Amino acid sequence: MVYHNLKALIKGIRACKTVADERALIQQESAAIRASFREEDVYARHNNIAKLLYIHMLGSPAHFGQIECLKLVASPRFTDKRLGYLGIMLLLDENQEVLTLVTNSLKNDMNHSNMYVVGLGLCTFANIASEEMSRDLANEIEKLLGSSNTYIRKKAALCALRVIKKVPDLTDHFISKAKNLLTDRNHGVLLTAITLTTEMCQIDEHCLNEFRNAVPLLVRNLKALVTTGYSPEHDVSGITDPFLQVKVLRLLRLLGRGDARASETMNDILAQVATNTDSTKNVGNSILYETVLTILEIEADSGLRVMAINILGKFLGNRDNNIRYVALNTLNKVVGMDTNAVQRHRNIILDCLRDGDISIRRRALELSYALINEQNVRILIRELLAFLEVADDEFKLGMTTQISLAAERFAPNKRWHIDTVLRVLKLAGNFVREEILSAFIRLVAHTPELQAYTSSKLYTALQDDISQESLTLAALWVIGEYGDVLFDGGVVDEDQPKQITDKDLLDLLLTTLDSPYANSLTRQFLMTSITKLASRPTTSSPQQQRIAEVLAKYTTSPELELQQRAVEFASLFTLGDLRSGVLERMPPPELKATVMGVVSENKPVGSTQVGKDADLLGDEVAPPTPVVNGQATHNNQDLLAEIFGSSPAAPSPTPGRTPSISPQPQKSSVQDILGLFDSSPSPASPPIAPSPATSAFATFSPQPQSQAPPRPSPQEQHPPAPRLTSYTAYDKQELKITLTPQTSAARPGVVNIMARFQVSGLNAATGLNFQAAVPKSQQLQMLPMSNSDVQPGTTETQQMRVMAPPGSNIRLRLRISYTLAGQAVQDQIDFSGFPPGLTGSG
Repeated sequence: MVYHNLKALIKGIRACKTVADERALIQQESAAIRASFREEDVYARHNNIAKLLYIHMLGSPAHFGQIECLKLVASPRFTDKRLGYLGIMLLLDENQEVLTLVTNSLKNDMNHSNMYVVGLGLCTFANIASEEMSRDLANEIEKLLGSSNTYIRKKAALCALRVIKKVPDLTDHFISKAKNLLTDRNHGVLLTAITLTTEMCQIDEHCLNEFRNAVPLLVRNLKALVTTGYSPEHDVSGITDPFLQVKVLRLLRLLGRGDARASETMNDILAQVATNTDSTKNVGNSILYETVLTILEIEADSGLRVMAINILGKFLGNRDNNIRYVALNTLNKVVGMDTNAVQRHRNIILDCLRDGDISIRRRALELSYALINEQNVRILIRELLAFLEVADDEFKLGMTTQISLAAERFAPNKRWHIDTVLRVLKLAGNFVREEILSAFIRLVAHTPELQAYTSSKLYTALQDDISQESLTLAALWVIGEYGDVLFDGGVVDEDQPKQITDKDLLDLLLTTLDSPYANSLTRQFLMTSITKLASRPTTSSPQQQRIAEVLAKYTTSPELELQQRAVEFASLFTLGDLRSGVLERMPPPELKATVMGVVSENKPVGSTQVGKDADLLGDEVAPPTPVVNGQATHNNQDLLAEIFGSSPAAPSPTPGRTPSISPQPQKSSVQDILGLFDSSPSPASPPIAPSPATSAFATFSPQPQSQAPPRPSPQEQHPPAPRLTSYTAYDKQELKITLTPQTSAARPGVVNIMARFQVSGLNAATGLNFQAAVPKSQQLQMLPMSNSDVQPGTTETQQMRVMAPPGSNIRLRLRISYTLAGQAVQDQIDFSGFPPGLTGSG
């Protein structure tokens, strides 16, 4: 059955009872439409195209009607042109070859005497224009921008917007016309003119200087909108043309940024808008929000900035979650600009921590961290600890880190600092980074006057709860070192000392051994702790014998690390006085670096900044952890395994702790992968060093430790000088990556490489992930990228260091993934373009 018009076809499709019936009907109707096209039936063409567009909207193929749409456009009838242009907009895009046939029709219709026909041409151009079409019709668009008809000027401005997006070189053609449009009294024309001007200023910085003279004009327009009474044509909830107000504010923000004179001109009107806009309606809130962003980005005076921050504080009391979220998000960006102004809203920010919306809690938490200072550290840390007690697990790792950072930086005294970290360990001991635990132990070691107090508190905490891993580790370490002081001062319980015996202490420690929460690491700590206690004169012979029995039991443990410790510690019991010397108290570790600056909230668990972290005991520096875009990788083998899609089996990590790496080399598919580089292992290559977790008590275990690879010094971390030679490693899909090597004669075999990332087009490369691998005879370290989003005109950087045997060539396997204009790009290349001899003579 063939339907004669669109209405009948719609009725027939709706009458279908199954999808199969509908599909069959559409196929039948499409065949009939094709037959009609072949017959060149002029009178049926309009109906056929209408039916075909409906079929296209249902998702069925309709591309065979493209040429017929062009024939409709050539018709002198307005209804035919309208339907033809609609079909062109739906069935064609800028990549279609047929589009070149449309250019002439558009040019003719843009010069038509009927303004509505001109409007059809302009509307079609603004939707489908390609770069070639934009160049061909730019002059027509420029001419129509000066039309006396407001309807045409408005549409022509939007077409000009399409032209400069496709061909930025043509921006200069529209500057003078855009300036004239900014004086237009028609709201629609003014709206499109400001949209065009804003885009021009964003594409070409030269335009900013051209349009800064228009700031007084924009200020007058905005003032007229604010002071105009009720205007039914443009009124939205009692506010005159809020869309135009928002556009004007955004353009003022661009023109005032970095220009004191332009900012001075707009200060008064911004204060007027911020004061007079009704904040009870959502429309008013949108204008206020844009006003706040404009004030904060231009060179506004301090009073105006305080007013803007107060508006954001007022938003925090709004019942709408979206308004509260944008307020918190904006305050996070400006808190460094005027911290005191944000401090006034501290109480309501803390109230947001109890909000039901998790995204609001997250933003309020980030803002709370930024507000901590010497004056309010006690109050804010108390609130954060209260929140930590009920927080979701995903918050706890970042919270424990930030609270510890704040305590270290702003603590009024050491006792408060210790109490705060102890509270953190009690509330979230399974979500504490190794760096935090290491810093706490260093703090205790350097505070002899509080060692008895800390031991007492940890003893009590361990009695109450042995499920928190970091709390257990801290207690075992501190009691092992300073447990003998407990017998002198006793355990402070509610300010009343309570005497304990060596049996009580040993009973408590041994409960952790058989605890369901015990793991390999806690058992290692326990072994060392009880061995140290056995060497103290305060421990009686029966308890020493009991400790010896526990050690003897573990000399046959199937767990190699425990067995080795037990055998070595048991042998110490036969050495008499030598045992006391070996197991005496450790000297306080050198405070080379504290936790400050080593960790941050968004850094993955266990990752460290190269050259900053130290082992838990402070006597042995942990090997630097390479970083790939902020993600820690323990060695280049792990990275290679990830890149090539295979990785050796590894035990699942304990929450809040870095997985341990076994020091024994294992045969895995990684070795086969490394063989792709045709290089053999170098005898000089250092073996994989144990992680801080496995080497925590290495002081008491005389097993040889691996040497850490050389660390980059602060001077070497600076970018290379511009005179160094750069080599292009990647130049595809609008992304260019260059590598600049730098060597030092004093350190042969070490090559510092600066990677630079640039985009050649107008689109930003977002979410850039840059990974690298080297042959197994070499080692690689990477620092985080300066920014994973590469904007046009900017250069982002990432530093790498390759350690290779002298005389060998540097070879890199690079994996690059990013998103460009909504399209995901992923590529992998091998790079060996560096000149020979970079690593020195062999």
